[in-house]
Amino acid sequence: MPEDDKEIQMIDSELPARARNLSGDIVDTSPAPEPERVVHTGRFVTLEPLDADRHGDELWEVAGDPAADDSWTYLGYGPWNSKEEYISWIRTQQESIDPLFFAFRDNASGRAVGTGTLMRITPEARCIEVGHLWFSLKLQRTPAATEAIYLLINHSFDLGYRRMEWKCNALNEPSRRAARRFGFTFEGIFYQHMFAKGRNRDTAWYSILDCEWPAIDAAFRVWLAPENFDEDGVQRRALIDLTASLA
Repeated sequence: MPEDDKEIQMIDSELPARARNLSGDIVDTSPAPEPERVVHTGRFVTLEPLDADRHGDELWEVAGDPAADDSWTYLGYGPWNSKEEYISWIRTQQESIDPLFFAFRDNASGRAVGTGTLMRITPEARCIEVGHLWFSLKLQRTPAATEAIYLLINHSFDLGYRRMEWKCNALNEPSRRAARRFGFTFEGIFYQHMFAKGRNRDTAWYSILDCEWPAIDAAFRVWLAPENFDEDGVQRRALIDLTASLA
């Protein structure tokens, strides 16, 4: 068995069952620090605080592509009618503290190719969510996309948050598959939760708890390691194969 597999198996064997919750237990209630506008650098992608002057033109190249219109279906905004409209939206979002927006820069091309946030930031409960994820056609189904999610989650747990949430439209099957692939546990559906672009939205809820993160973190690290990709950049092992038993 490879050493990385042994590490996952060891951590997983120590992972408390989610059914063994902390209901009623005395716990550390000190608040976590709020995430800041800082750069997060990975091997495939760099997360930069969203800035219209720095990222606007590059993001519009991919966000303004008519072929990408379907990528906005389950977001509360987009697609955009003009570059000016999109840049104006970025200028508004870059001032936001919650959600806290980042641009995803592909390290290979050096171009900004997506956006995402940390949101519903609740330091007093040490609960946080990753959301507002928009992956352009150049980012979808790439190691950079997976690493961007990993960097957001890992940073949150490093800050001391104990619960990371993932929520999506219950009809958004790609997002629900992604949540499972990333090791999130499905918690249920909030029916008639909100309106979205004039339609009813039922919301699927997922989470990762701090006690679960070490095993999931190990799985991500195995998947992101250079030896997991062949000379053409094709994965040797799928992330879902590493996380399926953990969620």
